[in-house]
Amino acid sequence: MEGNTIYIKNMVCRRCILTVSNIFKENGIMPASVELGTVVLSEPIPEGKKDCIRRRLEENGFEVIDDKRMRVIEQIRIGVIEFVRHPEYQEKMNLSDYLQDKCRKEYSALSKLFTEMKGISIERYYLAQRIELVKELLVYDELTVSEIADKLHYSSVAHLSAQFKAQTGLSPTQFKAMKGHKLKPLDEI
Repeated sequence: MEGNTIYIKNMVCRRCILTVSNIFKENGIMPASVELGTVVLSEPIPEGKKDCIRRRLEENGFEVIDDKRMRVIEQIRIGVIEFVRHPEYQEKMNLSDYLQDKCRKEYSALSKLFTEMKGISIERYYLAQRIELVKELLVYDELTVSEIADKLHYSSVAHLSAQFKAQTGLSPTQFKAMKGHKLKPLDEI
């Protein structure tokens, strides 16, 4: 926790932003901004507060990232999650361009680092996140498979079904018919 920007692992949603903001506020520190993966402060954290904040973050499933390479990995993870969760981004650009813009690094370097550190390619991670979103939408049972394919910009229902079956071993219809669905938290994918 050095400087005015703190990088935090496992922030994947708006509730995470709220929780992290509250942890800082509980300790008398008003962040200038809190976004997925980062907290920007107007002044450094007093020494006596650092351990307390770190402990509270860990109690809530977060982790301060001190290693620069891990910061980039977390930026990539958050970028992929944002890209998947906001299909409208896919209308404007592809994933590699989105990650280059977000991380301010060449995609080839990002891809190499991610694969080296996580043991999985960005593309496979993206696919896993995408399939998890499809599972979530199937569990909610508000959209048909065709509507899900359209919403998530799959080229066809057949394409969605093929990717889904390759990833889960089931067709979307078989998955939907099952009882007791277990969705994975985004930070565990």
